[in-house]
Amino acid sequence: MAVQVIVPKIGFSMNEGILAEWLVADGAEVSEGQPLYALEADKSTNEVESPASGKLKIIGEVGETYEVGDVIAEIG
Repeated sequence: MAVQVIVPKIGFSMNEGILAEWLVADGAEVSEGQPLYALEADKSTNEVESPASGKLKIIGEVGETYEVGDVIAEIG
């Protein structure tokens, strides 16, 4: 079963963030806890870790703004 990669709430007032960079290529095998992407929010950039291990299917596009809770990838 696929695990959804969602935009996390980083900081008390965060409602949205910009997907700054994918650190792993589409279709690559990832491990739980591995840095997956960079998210710009509240004037800072944070690396977000993979919530699971498996094959990454990227949905979100770099440079786009996403709301907290939006699905930007799946790991299957």
